[in-house]
Amino acid sequence: MSDDLPEMRASDAERERIADVLRDALADGRLDLDEFQERLDSAYRARTRGELVPLVRDLPQHGEADAAGKTGQLAETGGQQNAPGPSLRKGRRWAERIGGTATSRWGLGVMGGFGRKGGWTVPRVFTGVGIMGGGELDLREARFEGRDVVIRCFTLMGGVSVTVPPGLGVEVRGIGIMGGFDSSADGLGDPDAPRVVITGLSVMGGVSVVRKLPREEKRALRMERRERRELERRQRREERGLGRRPPRGGHGGPHGGHR
Repeated sequence: MSDDLPEMRASDAERERIADVLRDALADGRLDLDEFQERLDSAYRARTRGELVPLVRDLPQHGEADAAGKTGQLAETGGQQNAPGPSLRKGRRWAERIGGTATSRWGLGVMGGFGRKGGWTVPRVFTGVGIMGGGELDLREARFEGRDVVIRCFTLMGGVSVTVPPGLGVEVRGIGIMGGFDSSADGLGDPDAPRVVITGLSVMGGVSVVRKLPREEKRALRMERRERRELERRQRREERGLGRRPPRGGHGGPHGGHR
């Protein structure tokens, strides 16, 4: 992201690179989970490069994501054809998560709610209805019946919340009447990731779409951060121990004078 071109539209690849910098900062302990989630949401909502710059300006990896490097080359080449695609994070084996029989094809919440989360298998077409109620769809640990998925949401004075992991392709097409569909999570995904289209109609209600790390990835990041901190503590203890170690020989001790 170049400060010289703050109003240039940000690409999906640029948003993903910023997300990778934020994940590294979380693993290093430079951001806590709340700060990370807030910045990650802002990254996927960003429409211009100028909106992305402040999200990583105070992080040491900022230089790697700066437009003077990779993203600045987009302006010179006139497009995204030379831009690297979104990075494939460890543990995201999308091919292993595509295929199987759908465990649920619809959800209904009438003055109540429904939820689908964990290791469920998302069908090619899922329909969710919320009437003075709503539902929650969590795709972070889900399998997918096919590579292309359509989630249809119909709400009346209610809402549906959809949680997707980083790297999943998302397109929001729904229509809101005195309500709306949140398109902040729109974006191309990893090259081999499924593509989810969220559509439907919301009247006096809404459909929210947010990106969050899978629980397993969160746990792995916490463990990595703890291991790094423990390693740093051991190194500091060893350095302090070496600093206290008395010098060999010499004349500094109480009995070290010349005879």
